[in-house]
Order: sequence, then C-alpha cells, then structure tokens
Amino acid sequence: MSAGASGGLSYASAGVDTEAGDRAVELMKDAVAATHGPEVLGGVGSFAGLVDVSALKDYRRPLLASSTDGVGTKIAVARALGIHDTIGRDLVAMVVDDIVVVGARPLAMTDYIACGKVVPERIADIVRGIAEGCALAGCALVGGETAEHPGLMADDDYDVAGAAVGVVEADALLGPERVRPGDVVIGMEASGLHSNGYSLVRAAIAAAGLSWDAHVPAFGRTLGEEALEPTRIYTRDLLDLLASEAGAGVHALCHVTGGGLAANLARVVPAHLGARIDRGSWEPGAVFGEVAAWGGVGLLDLEATLNMGIGMIAIVSAGSADAVIAGLRDSGLPAVTIGEVLPREILPRPEAGDALIAGSKGVDGGAVLMAGRHPGAWSTVR
Repeated sequence: MSAGASGGLSYASAGVDTEAGDRAVELMKDAVAATHGPEVLGGVGSFAGLVDVSALKDYRRPLLASSTDGVGTKIAVARALGIHDTIGRDLVAMVVDDIVVVGARPLAMTDYIACGKVVPERIADIVRGIAEGCALAGCALVGGETAEHPGLMADDDYDVAGAAVGVVEADALLGPERVRPGDVVIGMEASGLHSNGYSLVRAAIAAAGLSWDAHVPAFGRTLGEEALEPTRIYTRDLLDLLASEAGAGVHALCHVTGGGLAANLARVVPAHLGARIDRGSWEPGAVFGEVAAWGGVGLLDLEATLNMGIGMIAIVSAGSADAVIAGLRDSGLPAVTIGEVLPREILPRPEAGDALIAGSKGVDGGAVLMAGRHPGAWSTVR
C-alpha cells in the first residue's frame, strides 16, 4: 500500500481514486449535456441540478410525480460480457415508464453508481447509456453521483440506481379511479426480458450449462446479446397517445415490471372490479420459451416473474380501443387487445392452468385472472 505525502495513508492508498472519478466525468459530460434543453441551468458538475419550471405556472393544478428504481441482477450479464452501455437505457426505462403510468411527463432524472473501483471508461459507458435513454424519453439528465467503495465491493462490482420527477395536470391523472366495467385491456409489446427476473433467467441458463456467447437459433444471435437487449422506453409514445384524441379514452396504464403482468395490473384495477386476460391473444417471444425449457420453469412461475412479452398495459374505454391500438402501431409500438374489465362478482372462476391474482405490492386492488393458453408451441406449456 502506497503512502501519502506525509508518509502516512492517503485516500488513494485506501483505495479511492478521485482522479479517476474526474476522468470519468470528462468522458461523460458531453453525453449528459446533450440531454439539456434551455430549461436546464448550471450545466454538468453543479452540486444540484437546476430546472426552470416556470412553465408549470400555466398548469391549473400541477402534480409532481416521482419514481426511483434500479436494474437488478441484469448487471451481472453486463459485467460478464464487458458491455456496459445498455444498462443505462434499462435504468431510465425502469424509472420514467413508472412516471408516465400516471400520465405524467418526466422532467429531470438523476443517477447513482456505486462501484468497487472507478474505471473511467466503464463509468462513462454506463452514463452515456443513461443519457441516451433520457434522450429517448425526452427527459433531462441533470445530475448524478459515482461512489467508489473499496473493501465493500470488489473492483469489478457496480450497481446503478436512478430517480426522476415529472408533472401531470391533476384532472389528467390516470389510475384505478377512472377504470370502469367494460373497459378493454391493451398490451404493448416488450423488447424482450426488459430488466426483471434475471435471477431466474440466470439460474435457468446455469442449469442448462450455457455460456453467454452461445448462439441460440431461436434468437438469431447469442444468448448474451438477447439477455442485454435494452428495456423498451414507452414514455414518448404514450405521451403522444395521451395528447391525441384517442388518448381521452385511456383510463389507466400499467408498467409490467417485477412480479409479472397480473400482479402489476392488479395495482391499477379497483378493488370491486377484475380483469380477465386471455393468454390466447398473444404469443410470448422465444426467450421466454427458452428460459422455461432450460430451467424446467412452469408457466405460472414464468408469469409471476417475467413480463411474458407485454411490457406496458393500457386500460381504455371500449369505444376508443381501436383508435388507441392504431395510434400505438402508427408510432411503431405493436399493441393488441388482451382482455377486459368486469365486475369482480362475475369474473369467471379459474380453471386448470389459470392464475388469479388479487391485490399486489401493498395495494388493495382488483383481481386479475390469467386464463386460457398462449398460441403456438405455448399451448402445451403448463
């Protein structure tokens, strides 16, 4: 261990390289600055990110919406492959797509990276990915922190988290209060596994003895490339939809993250209602079937963990469903009707292979019935 100028210990000899941190900032600052519009003040490096919100004075009753999240064990895949520029997009998606669920427009985001050792190029790759995600979402990246934790984390270890704030007009707030019997449930296609369930995915891959560089014919690419596919960011497409004539029929949105489709949908269905989801209305992507086969994972466990090919859900009035689906497809976002909202007392009883979820994550919400069988090869999966 090297000594400081006085002959004793120094911060550097204790394992913290502040100069490496400064180099990382130099490498990332252009990407961060590219997300800044005229409403962002102070530039990169300020103690606090500043955003001019004088436009909010035009709101009748502005509500601030906030969200914070991370990426989870998908980071283990990035570390194994040495590819770190997609994790940032995952982080942004996990945060801002929670904000748009209430109808809010994200305004600003901050990030936090904890690592065992600052490798400037790796940190810059992560932040460039975050900046790219913010640009896709129309959200400014106004600040962040990189913390070096020698002795607590191994040199190659890191974790990322982020937080964002947005705004919505009070009378435009989306949620279960707007949901009515007869509403239609629309599912929007996921880009892949997104950023949840990777502990199960990695366990299934290990059980099958596969490596990340293995070519998987069903994917047309390597396992690692499929696993690192960035999470789709729905924010801009949904904000455009909500601003359109068809958007008036949108009653609630649901981001399908940890816990799967049913558990998250139950959070935006009122307690006196239920949603019947027809599995036969869509076929999950190949990656979900491969995970099932590699790990011998049953359908109910898959559904309780992974998004099964649906990353975002809209609950809309029956009369606006066709226009909503057309609008989403026009924006390049495949969408399909996957179910309907019913009074809870007439929700069908579960049959063999069905799953019924009532309430979730501390929310006294409605019931969601996953019924039927997915088409194609999935028809035999139990």
